Amino acid sequence: MAEYDLTPRMAPNLDRHLVFPLLEFLQERQLYDDNHILKAKIELLNNTNMVDYAMDIFKTLYQTEDVPQDMVERRADVVARLKSLEDAAAPLVAFLQNPAAVQELRADKHYNLQMLNDKYQIGPAQIEALYQYAKFQFECGNYSGAADYLYQYRALCTNSERSLNALWGKLAAEVLMQNWDIALEELNRLKEIIDSKNFSSPLNQVQSRIWLMHWSLFIFFNHDNGRTQIIDLFNQDKYLNAIQTSAPHLLRYLATAFIVNKRRRPQFKDFIKVIQQEQNSYKDPITEFLACVYVNYDFDGAQKKMRECEEVILNDPFLGKRVEESNFSTVPLRDEFLENARLFIFETYCRIHQRIDMGVLAEKLNLNYEEAERWIVNLIRGSKLDAKIDSETGTVIMEPNHPNVYEQLIDHTKALNGRTYKLVTQLLEQAQAQAAR
Repeated sequence: MAEYDLTPRMAPNLDRHLVFPLLEFLQERQLYDDNHILKAKIELLNNTNMVDYAMDIFKTLYQTEDVPQDMVERRADVVARLKSLEDAAAPLVAFLQNPAAVQELRADKHYNLQMLNDKYQIGPAQIEALYQYAKFQFECGNYSGAADYLYQYRALCTNSERSLNALWGKLAAEVLMQNWDIALEELNRLKEIIDSKNFSSPLNQVQSRIWLMHWSLFIFFNHDNGRTQIIDLFNQDKYLNAIQTSAPHLLRYLATAFIVNKRRRPQFKDFIKVIQQEQNSYKDPITEFLACVYVNYDFDGAQKKMRECEEVILNDPFLGKRVEESNFSTVPLRDEFLENARLFIFETYCRIHQRIDMGVLAEKLNLNYEEAERWIVNLIRGSKLDAKIDSETGTVIMEPNHPNVYEQLIDHTKALNGRTYKLVTQLLEQAQAQAAR
């Protein structure tokens, strides 16, 4: 299943520290040779300050207690640089650790800067030192300290670009500490800044949206409401356009969220059109499953893809985590996916056929006859499906379901209203862009 591993596509859009959890997962799943993963880890660590970790991996990889001299020298440099930055930031750190002194701060950043300079002799140099110290702590793998200092730095920083960099660092630190609620708050702050009209250039805005979506996967597949929120974010026009133009592999995660999330069905029809449009630029068993069911009505193909989907999910770092790691469900995502995938096949197959042979349906659902019968009985009992099972002939009989003309008219009117809104929004944005020039 290595051909479906998205890590090579994901890594360029992640901070290198965020790549480590992906490599740990792949190493655990034994998707690649262990030495291959260890070498990748050392390569990542070369541009960080986590020298001790790099030394440990080197010893494991080459089965030795000796490490290269450049690693030893690098470690000495890191310790010295850390001490230097700690001394430079010490006045401001001491102030921030004094509860009585911190109470003197106000919401007005300019007042705070003046007060710090006049009363505590803390100026721009010390504030910049705090940022460098926080960044260095992050590179050393001290994510807790980095998150605290970056938060405090942003409260004092008046440079919007540097403040934005600090926010990205804060988000990464919270993700790596698995503080999902706080990470979601930082993600939303970043989104608000990125989507603002005065954000840098349009090109940087698109790239930032792509980064944000990649980073968000850590949160959305760990947070209680993440499977709904990923649809809310990825399915927005600007973000979906970014996916289609620069990161179509993210369709795997949006498709998975749609399949396991029954509350977002109204948006599902439009998403199927996206899957159909992007089949030439990206496809994997999950997107192909949806194409089989809703585009080609190929139920034999859907059954085959469903089995492949199970393997893809198990070997995906975001989708395949162990059950005991789940914070929001006792049911692993794989099981939810397969249950809803069967439901998708059943619903679509039933719309096409009025009388369905139970044996054929069991085969389409990848179940034996008895399992299929129980599954369908429970489905009929628990839903508004207008059907009955004829045990003598072993068939499922669907009652005619004539579409309501008024409901169809309402649906088309809603769709037209949505398309009109999108068109007007695009025209306004183009007009504003031309006016800015």
